[in-house]
Amino acid sequence: MTFKESSFSKALLEERLRDTLRAPVFASDEMLRRATAAARRRGTRVVVTDRSSVLLLADTDPGVPGSRWWVTPGGGIDAGEDDRTAALRELAEETGLVIEETRLIGPVAEREVVHGYSDRILTQQESFFVVVVAEPFEPEPAGLTASELERLDGWAWHRIDALDELAEPVWPAVIPQLLEWA
Repeated sequence: MTFKESSFSKALLEERLRDTLRAPVFASDEMLRRATAAARRRGTRVVVTDRSSVLLLADTDPGVPGSRWWVTPGGGIDAGEDDRTAALRELAEETGLVIEETRLIGPVAEREVVHGYSDRILTQQESFFVVVVAEPFEPEPAGLTASELERLDGWAWHRIDALDELAEPVWPAVIPQLLEWA
C-alpha cells in the first residue's frame, strides 16, 4: 500500500511546521525556498506491536522548547543498505531489539513525507515494516547519534485504540491501518 504526500506549497509548509511545532507559523519566502530545495533521503520505519499496543519514541526539536511528538522507530538508510537491513539496524539502535530478518513483516506501506524542523526541512521516502512481539519490553537504545540523544525524550507503549487520544501528535497518524495491512 502506498500513501503519498507530494504536493508542496507555502500553505502546506506552514501546516507541517505548525503541526510539528504546535504553534502558529507563517512561512517566509526563504523558508519555502529552503523547503523546496530541502535534503532528500530514503528511510525505514518499524511499527513494534504486541497486537494491542505499539512502542513509540518521544521525539523533540531542540530548537523549539516544549515541542514533542511520538514516532515509530526508524531513520535513514545508510549507503550499501537495503530497506530491510536498515529497518533491522534502526530497530536495534533505537530500541535494543535484535531480531531475525524473517520476523520483519513488509514493507507494508511506502510514503513520501516532508518533515519540518527548526534547523532543516527533510523530504523522506519511507518504507514501513511491522514487528510483532509477545509482550511489551523496556527499550535499551544503543548506537544513537549525538543528535538523536539530544532529541529523544523517552518512549512508551501506547494502546492502538487510543493513539488519537494522545496529547502530542503521532507520526504517522495511520499506525492502525499499517497494522491492518500487515
